[in-house]
Amino acid sequence: MPLILCQLPLARLAQLLAITCLGTGAALASGQALLGLGPKPNPDTPRQVLEAIRRLAPDPVARREASLLLAGENENDPAAQQRLLKGQAWGPDPLAAVVLKRQALAAASLGESAQAKALWQQLLIRFPLAPASADGLYALGHQQPLLLGQLLRGQLLGNFAAHPAALAAASEMASGASPGPGQQRQGALHLARWGVRWPGAHEHLERACQSKQGLTPWERDQLAAGLAQLGDSAAATACLASQKPSRPTQLAIAKALLKGPANEESQGEQQLLNLARSTAPSPETREALQLLGESDSQASLKALKQLPQALQAQAPVQARYAIATGNTRAALAVLQRWPADPASWELQWQLARKALLASQWTQARALLAGAASPHLPPALAARQQFWLGFSLIQLGQSSQGRERWRHLLREYPDGYYGWRAAVRLGAGDVSLDPNQAPPLQPAPWGPLKSGNHQLDRLWRLGQNQEAWETWRQQRGGQPPQQAADLLLEGRLRQGVGDSWIGLGQLEEASLRLSPQQCQQRRQLAQAQATPRFTSLLATAARQNRLPASLLAAIAKQESRFSPGVYSGAGAVGLLQLMPETAADLYGAPLGTAALEEPSLNAQLGGRYLKQLLTLWDRNPLLAIASYNAGPGAVARWITPQLQQAPELWVEAIPYPETRLYVKKVLGNLWHFQQQRLPEC
Repeated sequence: MPLILCQLPLARLAQLLAITCLGTGAALASGQALLGLGPKPNPDTPRQVLEAIRRLAPDPVARREASLLLAGENENDPAAQQRLLKGQAWGPDPLAAVVLKRQALAAASLGESAQAKALWQQLLIRFPLAPASADGLYALGHQQPLLLGQLLRGQLLGNFAAHPAALAAASEMASGASPGPGQQRQGALHLARWGVRWPGAHEHLERACQSKQGLTPWERDQLAAGLAQLGDSAAATACLASQKPSRPTQLAIAKALLKGPANEESQGEQQLLNLARSTAPSPETREALQLLGESDSQASLKALKQLPQALQAQAPVQARYAIATGNTRAALAVLQRWPADPASWELQWQLARKALLASQWTQARALLAGAASPHLPPALAARQQFWLGFSLIQLGQSSQGRERWRHLLREYPDGYYGWRAAVRLGAGDVSLDPNQAPPLQPAPWGPLKSGNHQLDRLWRLGQNQEAWETWRQQRGGQPPQQAADLLLEGRLRQGVGDSWIGLGQLEEASLRLSPQQCQQRRQLAQAQATPRFTSLLATAARQNRLPASLLAAIAKQESRFSPGVYSGAGAVGLLQLMPETAADLYGAPLGTAALEEPSLNAQLGGRYLKQLLTLWDRNPLLAIASYNAGPGAVARWITPQLQQAPELWVEAIPYPETRLYVKKVLGNLWHFQQQRLPEC
C-alpha cells in the first residue's frame, strides 16, 4: 500500500476508497456506452465507435455486429471485408450464416476459389435452411459436374423458391444455359410462379409456350398467367391454345386487356363481366365486379346492367350508377351504406370535384362530409379535409374552414394538400430560390420496426440485401396486399436500390393505411421523403440555379429515381427526357444510352426546367404542368382562376395525367423541403 494511504486514519481511508470506486464505476459506465453496451450499433453509428466496439467490447455479439456494419461500409473492398469478418462466423446465431456468405463472396472476388468453395460448403452444412445458403447452392451448382449441378439447382429451387438466387438459376435454366432434359421448361415455369418480373422472364415464358415439348393444361395456365401479369394479353391468350383459363388467369388477362386500346379494353370488360356473373363467389369475381365499377366507359355501364340483381346491389355497382347520374342523394345513400368501401371513396370525390368546379359549395360540403370520411386512408383524407375547409370558407364559415386546414396540417402535413393548407394559413410555402430553399439531404437511417426480430436485426446491421432476401423467402414471393406489408416491402426494396417498385408500393400503402395507424404513417412519410442521387442532383441544381429539392421532386414522380426507366412515349432516364428535347438542350444528338446516365440526365432536365420557370415567371404550377404536358398546352389553360384559386385551377386541368402530375411533384417538393411528419 502506498505510504500516503498508510498514514491516513482508517475512516478517512474507507472514504477515499469509496470515492475511487465510484469514479472507476462511472468511467466503466461511460466506456460501456462507448463500446456499444448502450444503444445497439446501426448504420448511423460513427465509424470510430464501431471500431472501438469491434476491438474492445466484452460482448462477442456486439463485436460481430460492429464487424458486419464496418464490412458493409467496405462493400467494394473484399480484402477489407475478409479482415473485418475474420473469426466472426462462430456459433448457431443466423448472423454466422451471413458472415460465411460475405466471406465466401469476398474470397471469390479475390480469386480464392478453393477458399470460397470451402466457405460455401461450411455454410450449407451448418445452416442448410438459412436464406444465405441459397447463394451457396447457386455458387456450388456452377462448380459441380452436370448431374450434381442439377441436384444442387433442384435443391435451390425447391427450398428457396422465391429467393433471388433461385430466380437467377431458373432464368439460366430457361435460357438453355443449364444443360439437361426439361431444364428450359422447368426454369420458365419456376419464373411464372415465383418471379414473373425477373429480368428476361417475358422472353422465357413466351419461348416455353411455343416449345414443341408437350405442356400440361396446368403448365399452360401458369405460363399464360405470368404473361398476363406482364401485360401481354395476346401472348397469354396464344399460350392457352384454346383451353379455358383458370379464374386467376382469366382475371389477369382481363386486367392486361383493360390497359390496351379501346377494342382490347372492351374485350377485358367482357371477360370481367363473365367472371362477375359466375355462380360461385371467389376473390376473382369480387375483384372483377370492382374493376367494372371503376371503369368510366359506357360499355362497362351497360355490362353492369346485365348483372343479376344481387350483384347490382353491391357497392361498386351502386357507386358507378351514382357517378353516372350525378345524383347527390343517391351518392349520399351509397356513402352511408358502404362507408369503408373504396368505391364509395371514389364516388365521393368524383361528385365533390364536379360540385367544386361548378362553385356549388353546399353540395360539395354535403358530399365531402359524407359518411365515408372517417374511413378514408391518409392520402384521400388530406384531400377531403382541404376541400371541406375550402367549401366551408366559401359558405362564410371561415373559422370552421380554417380549423379543418389546421387539422390537416397536424394529421397529414406531407404532400400537396399539406402544402396548400400551409399556404392558405400563412404557415409556409415551397421555395424556388436555391439560396433560401433547404438543402436536399439523404434521409437518416431509421429502424425497420417490422415486428420480425430477424428482419429488424439485419436492417439495423446494414444487411439490407439479406433482409430483403429473407423477406422474399418468408413470403414465398407473394406480392403484399395489406398496408403494413406494402410499407415494409417498399422500404426493403428502397434499401436494396429498387426505388421503382419500392416507391410504387409505398404509394399503394398510402391508399390502404387507416387514419388510426399513426406510427406507420410516420414511417411511410419518412420513407417517401427518401431521395436518391442527392449529390448529383445538387450538382445539376447548382449549375442551373435551382433548388436540388425541385429536381428531386420531379425525378421521384418521373422515374421514381430509376435511371433505366423508359416511358411508352420514349422518354428516358431519371428526369424522363425525350431524346429530341435532350438533343436540343445538349446542342448535339444524344443516344438513349447517354440519357440513362443520371448526372447528364439531371443536368439536361435542370436546364429544361430552368427554361420553363423563366418562361412562366417562376410560377411553379405552370412550370411543372409544362414539364408534363408541354408549354403550348398549358398556355391554353391559363385563366384568372390561376391567381384567384390556384387549387381550383389545378382541378380544372383537362388532362387527368397532368392534373395528378402537378399535385404529386409539388407535394414532393413541399415534403422534401419541410420534412413534416404526422402528429400522433
